[in-house]
Amino acid sequence: MRNRVLGSMITMVAVVAVLTPPHAAAQKPPTAAKTWNPPRTPDGQPDIQGIWEVQTAGGFPQYSLEGTDLDVSHNLITQGRADQTYTSMVVDPADGKIPYQPWAKAKKKENFENHTYPTKPEYIDGRTRCHVPGVPRQIWSGEHQIVQTAGYVVMLIEWTHAYRIIPLDGRPHLGGNIRLYQGDSRGRWEENTLVIDVTNSNGKEWLDAGGDFYSDALHVLERWTYIDADTIHYEVTVEDPKVYTRPWKMVFTLTRLKEKGYELLEHACHEGERATELFLSYGKPTESAGQKPR
Repeated sequence: MRNRVLGSMITMVAVVAVLTPPHAAAQKPPTAAKTWNPPRTPDGQPDIQGIWEVQTAGGFPQYSLEGTDLDVSHNLITQGRADQTYTSMVVDPADGKIPYQPWAKAKKKENFENHTYPTKPEYIDGRTRCHVPGVPRQIWSGEHQIVQTAGYVVMLIEWTHAYRIIPLDGRPHLGGNIRLYQGDSRGRWEENTLVIDVTNSNGKEWLDAGGDFYSDALHVLERWTYIDADTIHYEVTVEDPKVYTRPWKMVFTLTRLKEKGYELLEHACHEGERATELFLSYGKPTESAGQKPR
């Protein structure tokens, strides 16, 4: 078993891996994906089994999908680099901005301005409350172990000990009255690309720690393209007619973890979870108390 210890709860809540692919080049998987002939499982699927992690840039944490500056609360975690900015993960639209409807843009701003010293549970990131991250956020929320069996792809996610069981047999989605944190996934293979259609979200989670959000009308289309033995090109299109003016897209890369004996640890987050209680108990600092407001 690998020798590592999970960080503190607050560190894990606030830190999201930096995902900074070049905007233009990252829109399409390399042409090598079309010519590479990967190994196959007994039922003929491209064999992508193993443990994967999102490729990071410089090992520095990112806070917002759009590259928003870190605020002072995260300065503590990022060792004084609160003025650092990052490349947006969003590649479409070209400006790197999530295309919010006016009301939703105001709501995102409200979430962001209240997340450091929240007065309501709704201003606390679901990851802090140990909720299972929705799709696509869970893709960069920790290591993934992919397991394949006849007619299925199974994804085990370290964060909150979550998992996805993705059938490949063309069955319909669940009924519209069933809503889930991770939504309902249905997959199919297009040559070396695993295409996953995700519906039935409950709309209760954020996309990042900065308050970017979606509703229960979320529709996600993932494309996991197996480029070579150690690389997956990930492309996701996010659609939500209640929140966004049009669909938008992110891309990044996952790489295979080859460390001998590496395995996922159980992240039993919810047992004894007190983060919500603690966050709501914090009063906003004032200058009279010797601190400048954050």
